[in-house]
Amino acid sequence: MPKLGPFTGFIDQILKNDLEKIKKERHTAQRIYERLRDEYGYDGKYGAVKEYVRGKRLHLKEKFVPLSHAPGHAQVDFGQTHGVIGGVERKIHFFCMSLPYSDDSFVMGFPAETTEAFCAGHNAACDHFGGVPQSILYDNTSIAVVKVYRDGRRDLTEEMIRLQIPLPVR
Repeated sequence: MPKLGPFTGFIDQILKNDLEKIKKERHTAQRIYERLRDEYGYDGKYGAVKEYVRGKRLHLKEKFVPLSHAPGHAQVDFGQTHGVIGGVERKIHFFCMSLPYSDDSFVMGFPAETTEAFCAGHNAACDHFGGVPQSILYDNTSIAVVKVYRDGRRDLTEEMIRLQIPLPVR
Protein backbone atom coordinates (compact mmCIF):
# COMPACT_ATOMS: atom_id res chain seq x y z
CA MET A 1 0.00 0.00 0.00
CA PRO A 2 2.98 2.42 0.09
CA LYS A 3 2.38 3.53 -3.52
CA LEU A 4 -1.35 3.86 -2.85
CA GLY A 5 -0.90 5.84 0.38
CA PRO A 6 -0.88 9.36 -1.12
CA PHE A 7 -4.06 8.58 -3.09
CA THR A 8 -6.30 7.16 -0.34
CA GLY A 9 -7.87 10.55 0.41
CA PHE A 10 -8.91 10.87 -3.23
CA ILE A 11 -10.35 7.33 -3.22
CA ASP A 12 -12.19 7.97 0.05
CA GLN A 13 -13.77 11.11 -1.41
CA ILE A 14 -14.91 9.25 -4.54
CA LEU A 15 -16.50 6.51 -2.45
CA LYS A 16 -18.17 9.03 -0.16
CA ASN A 17 -19.59 10.96 -3.13
CA ASP A 18 -20.74 7.69 -4.72
CA LEU A 19 -23.02 7.03 -1.74
CA GLU A 20 -25.28 9.80 -3.06
CA LYS A 21 -25.51 8.26 -6.54
CA ILE A 22 -27.60 5.41 -7.88
CA LYS A 23 -25.72 2.13 -8.10
CA LYS A 24 -25.18 2.25 -11.88
CA GLU A 25 -23.45 5.64 -11.61
CA ARG A 26 -20.98 4.64 -8.89
CA HIS A 27 -17.28 4.09 -9.54
CA THR A 28 -15.99 0.55 -9.84
CA ALA A 29 -12.57 -0.28 -8.43
CA GLN A 30 -11.39 -0.55 -12.05
CA ARG A 31 -12.64 2.95 -12.86
CA ILE A 32 -11.01 4.39 -9.74
CA TYR A 33 -7.74 2.70 -10.74
CA GLU A 34 -7.99 4.17 -14.25
CA ARG A 35 -8.63 7.67 -12.90
CA LEU A 36 -5.69 7.40 -10.51
CA ARG A 37 -3.44 6.25 -13.34
CA ASP A 38 -4.66 8.73 -15.96
CA GLU A 39 -5.32 11.83 -13.84
CA TYR A 40 -2.70 11.49 -11.09
CA GLY A 41 0.06 9.32 -12.56
CA TYR A 42 -0.47 6.40 -10.17
CA ASP A 43 1.87 3.58 -11.20
CA GLY A 44 0.89 1.00 -8.60
CA LYS A 45 -1.02 -2.21 -9.14
CA TYR A 46 -4.76 -2.53 -9.73
CA GLY A 47 -4.96 -5.21 -6.99
CA ALA A 48 -3.92 -2.70 -4.33
CA VAL A 49 -6.67 -0.31 -5.42
CA LYS A 50 -9.25 -3.10 -5.59
CA GLU A 51 -8.36 -4.35 -2.09
CA TYR A 52 -8.46 -0.85 -0.60
CA VAL A 53 -11.81 -0.05 -2.26
CA ARG A 54 -13.35 -3.33 -1.06
CA GLY A 55 -12.28 -2.69 2.55
CA LYS A 56 -13.44 0.91 2.47
CA ARG A 57 -16.85 -0.02 1.03
CA LEU A 58 -17.37 -2.61 3.76
CA HIS A 59 -16.52 0.02 6.35
CA LEU A 60 -18.94 2.52 4.80
CA LYS A 61 -21.74 -0.10 4.83
CA GLU A 62 -21.41 -0.77 8.56
CA LYS A 63 -24.35 0.53 10.54
CA PHE A 64 -24.40 0.80 14.30
CA VAL A 65 -27.53 1.00 16.40
CA PRO A 66 -26.84 2.30 19.89
CA LEU A 67 -28.34 0.00 22.48
CA SER A 68 -30.01 1.34 25.57
CA HIS A 69 -30.81 -0.82 28.57
CA ALA A 70 -32.97 0.17 31.50
CA PRO A 71 -31.81 -0.65 35.03
CA GLY A 72 -33.08 -3.92 36.49
CA HIS A 73 -33.55 -5.77 33.21
CA ALA A 74 -31.65 -8.97 32.41
CA GLN A 75 -30.81 -11.15 29.43
CA VAL A 76 -30.38 -14.93 29.58
CA ASP A 77 -28.79 -17.35 27.16
CA PHE A 78 -27.12 -20.76 27.16
CA GLY A 79 -23.81 -21.33 25.41
CA GLN A 80 -21.34 -24.14 24.91
CA THR A 81 -17.61 -24.50 25.29
CA HIS A 82 -15.08 -27.24 25.86
CA GLY A 83 -13.11 -27.61 29.05
CA VAL A 84 -11.10 -30.10 31.04
CA ILE A 85 -12.77 -31.50 34.15
CA GLY A 86 -10.91 -34.12 36.15
CA GLY A 87 -8.39 -34.50 33.34
CA VAL A 88 -11.09 -35.27 30.76
CA GLU A 89 -12.00 -32.87 27.96
CA ARG A 90 -15.74 -32.45 27.68
CA LYS A 91 -18.45 -30.17 26.40
CA ILE A 92 -19.66 -27.68 28.99
CA HIS A 93 -23.03 -25.96 28.70
CA PHE A 94 -23.10 -22.60 30.41
CA PHE A 95 -25.98 -20.51 31.66
CA CYS A 96 -25.37 -16.77 31.40
CA MET A 97 -27.51 -14.01 32.88
CA SER A 98 -26.38 -10.45 32.26
CA LEU A 99 -27.57 -7.08 33.50
CA PRO A 100 -26.57 -4.85 30.56
CA TYR A 101 -27.28 -1.55 32.33
CA SER A 102 -24.83 -2.28 35.14
CA ASP A 103 -22.55 -4.40 32.91
CA ASP A 104 -22.69 -7.26 35.43
CA SER A 105 -23.06 -10.91 34.53
CA PHE A 106 -23.24 -14.36 36.03
CA VAL A 107 -22.08 -17.55 34.31
CA MET A 108 -22.48 -21.12 35.58
CA GLY A 109 -21.44 -24.34 33.86
CA PHE A 110 -23.51 -27.52 33.56
CA PRO A 111 -23.03 -30.95 31.97
CA ALA A 112 -26.15 -30.44 29.81
CA GLU A 113 -28.67 -27.75 28.84
CA THR A 114 -31.64 -29.00 30.84
CA THR A 115 -34.64 -27.50 32.58
CA GLU A 116 -32.98 -28.27 35.91
CA ALA A 117 -29.83 -26.39 34.83
CA PHE A 118 -31.98 -23.52 33.56
CA CYS A 119 -33.78 -23.18 36.90
CA ALA A 120 -30.60 -23.68 38.96
CA GLY A 121 -28.86 -21.02 36.86
CA HIS A 122 -31.67 -18.54 37.52
CA ASN A 123 -31.62 -19.20 41.26
CA ALA A 124 -27.83 -18.88 41.48
CA ALA A 125 -27.81 -15.72 39.33
CA CYS A 126 -30.48 -14.04 41.47
CA ASP A 127 -28.44 -14.94 44.58
CA HIS A 128 -25.35 -13.47 42.91
CA PHE A 129 -27.14 -10.23 41.97
CA GLY A 130 -28.88 -9.98 45.33
CA GLY A 131 -32.38 -9.93 43.87
CA VAL A 132 -34.68 -10.75 40.99
CA PRO A 133 -34.56 -8.63 37.80
CA GLN A 134 -37.67 -6.67 36.82
CA SER A 135 -37.78 -8.56 33.51
CA ILE A 136 -35.67 -11.04 31.57
CA LEU A 137 -35.13 -11.24 27.82
CA TYR A 138 -34.53 -14.79 26.58
CA ASP A 139 -32.79 -15.87 23.40
CA ASN A 140 -35.67 -18.21 22.49
CA THR A 141 -34.17 -21.26 24.14
CA SER A 142 -36.44 -24.30 23.74
CA ILE A 143 -36.32 -24.75 27.51
CA ALA A 144 -38.30 -21.52 27.92
CA VAL A 145 -40.10 -20.93 24.62
CA VAL A 146 -42.29 -23.38 22.68
CA LYS A 147 -43.15 -21.02 19.82
CA VAL A 148 -42.36 -17.45 18.73
CA TYR A 149 -44.98 -15.61 16.67
CA ARG A 150 -44.26 -12.98 14.03
CA ASP A 151 -45.67 -10.26 16.27
CA GLY A 152 -43.19 -11.16 19.04
CA ARG A 153 -45.61 -13.08 21.26
CA ARG A 154 -44.25 -16.32 22.70
CA ASP A 155 -45.78 -19.54 23.95
CA LEU A 156 -43.81 -20.54 27.04
CA THR A 157 -43.06 -24.03 28.36
CA GLU A 158 -44.90 -25.16 31.50
CA GLU A 159 -41.64 -24.98 33.47
CA MET A 160 -41.09 -21.41 32.33
CA ILE A 161 -44.62 -20.41 33.26
CA ARG A 162 -44.05 -21.74 36.79
CA LEU A 163 -40.63 -20.06 37.03
CA GLN A 164 -41.80 -16.63 35.83
CA ILE A 165 -44.97 -16.27 37.88
CA PRO A 166 -43.65 -13.18 39.70
CA LEU A 167 -41.50 -12.06 36.76
CA PRO A 168 -42.49 -10.38 33.48
CA VAL A 169 -40.90 -12.17 30.52
CA ARG A 170 -40.02 -10.31 27.30
